[in-house]
Amino acid sequence: MSGKNISRRDFLQRAAVIGGAAMMPSMAMGFNGKTSPSPRKVGANDKVNVALIGIGNRGNEVSKQFHATGLCNVIALCDVDMGAKQTREIESMFPGVPKYKDFRKLFDEMASKIDAVVVCTPDHSHFPICMAAMREGIHVYVEKPLARTFYECEMLMQAEKKYGVVTQMGNQGHSEANYFQFKAWKEAGIIKDVTAVTAHMNNPRRWHGWNQEMTSYPAAEPVPATLDWDTWLCAAHEHSYNHDFHNGQWRCWYEFGMGVLGDWGAHIIDSIHEFLDLGLPTEINPLYLKGHNPFFYPMSSTILFKFPEREGMPALDITWYDGLDNIPAVPEGYGVSELDPNIPSVAGQKIQPAKLNPGKEIYSKELTFKGGSHGSTLSIIPEEKAKEMEGKLPEVPKSPSNHYENFLLSVMGKEKPRSPFSISGPLSQVFCLGVISQWTGQKILFDRETKQITNNPLANQLLWGTLPREGWEEFYRVPEL
Repeated sequence: MSGKNISRRDFLQRAAVIGGAAMMPSMAMGFNGKTSPSPRKVGANDKVNVALIGIGNRGNEVSKQFHATGLCNVIALCDVDMGAKQTREIESMFPGVPKYKDFRKLFDEMASKIDAVVVCTPDHSHFPICMAAMREGIHVYVEKPLARTFYECEMLMQAEKKYGVVTQMGNQGHSEANYFQFKAWKEAGIIKDVTAVTAHMNNPRRWHGWNQEMTSYPAAEPVPATLDWDTWLCAAHEHSYNHDFHNGQWRCWYEFGMGVLGDWGAHIIDSIHEFLDLGLPTEINPLYLKGHNPFFYPMSSTILFKFPEREGMPALDITWYDGLDNIPAVPEGYGVSELDPNIPSVAGQKIQPAKLNPGKEIYSKELTFKGGSHGSTLSIIPEEKAKEMEGKLPEVPKSPSNHYENFLLSVMGKEKPRSPFSISGPLSQVFCLGVISQWTGQKILFDRETKQITNNPLANQLLWGTLPREGWEEFYRVPEL
């Protein structure tokens, strides 16, 4: 596909037709012919034997965090670019540990020894790796977003139930102060009757400045000597290697990544989604797309998500803003937009202050809240109202464990995961729907019961994604419950 010029509509239609042929529900939910072992059991006083899959860039940071818990033994390393500059530090931390480039070979040779995997690979590869691990009874921690397509998320949630493994998605704020504060304030009635949320991430992204008139994928380049490009592609269509697909650049492309929404949405609206019981939206409307094209994400986006009334709660709208020139208005009394120290580094680079830093504003019938990203806590605005409410605020418990510890302790039977696929799956599906609206550039009407897009057959096919590449079909079959 990398050398062929096609129009936006041709591109989307081709993707939809292929996706419809490949990913009909009867295929996706069919039995894969393999009996799964029971979930791995780890004694309360034992360490969890972990395989790290994806150890460069973000995987480097996550690998160190797991090692720092003191709760696990790293018994295997896997990365398609093993030996490259970005993987060497983690390799040197675990000398003598078996190393693999292909996760399939890792499981073939070591599945019986592995209790859990930590998956920090590009978005498009999350699904097959997680599915392969769960079929072996292996517990799974995977970075956000959960998967690249709506029905990949759906199948991972089904597999979680089927195989009974512990799962956790890597939205780390779900184990930090923001999570426990939101839960306590919701239960105490401080956060109630929310009708609108503004969520935003207006910092520079990798694709900003790219040519928006692009009519084909970038030209082929020599594959680096260290890189297993065929395994990097996983189930995706054949593409020639280009450096703008690798080392984080994959996030720019619809076919491989989830853009800024999938990247930061999980850190900004996660507590809102869970504790306000949002589930799936009924309407997704791309109000503004600057530099829209069929290959990579817009320079700026404004996307409206409409959620219906839930039990005892009013209908709620979330309006998402990204892009350097797309700063949302803030309410009176907002105060200073400060960069919260709780926001971690991004692939080793600290997030830079922007005109309005990553976060959200929450509007209820009585109160307005502002908050940041990740573990950043909420505050009531304006300041006068915050002072008035001081004596009414409940005590917020401290987190007993960070996100990495929580996963490992859950594998050991000591805690329950805070962001299992049953919770993080529907959140990730919201992002999948938002990405479809960006990709098609059209308003989407969604049926929450049938989980189908009702007004756009093209967009509905994109719920499934495209045909798995030959040899990868097996990962898209899940045993019936």
